[in-house]
Amino acid sequence: MTARDTWTVDRLHHALPHSASRQQLLADVNLTPLDRLPAVLDRWARAAETLQAAAGRIAAARAHAAAGRPHDDATAADRTADVRHDAGHRGDREPGRGAA
Repeated sequence: MTARDTWTVDRLHHALPHSASRQQLLADVNLTPLDRLPAVLDRWARAAETLQAAAGRIAAARAHAAAGRPHDDATAADRTADVRHDAGHRGDREPGRGAA
């Protein structure tokens, strides 16, 4: 069973926390050639699963920050670049150009 077996584009869209990520998902789905679409959706599913797995840690960090004290896991690393890479962010694409 692959990651895409349990996800729909709508579920992926709702699992992403930021409008920019959601817009990128929709752009990727709409602009990717059909033969490459399964791989793109698998990357987005892995990114959504990573975010869901981190939800508890994110909530705890936000609570600590709201209380004005550092989170217990002060060595936490910023994994944004990894999530964007896993989601198939296309930073190499020319602005205004699709995947085709």
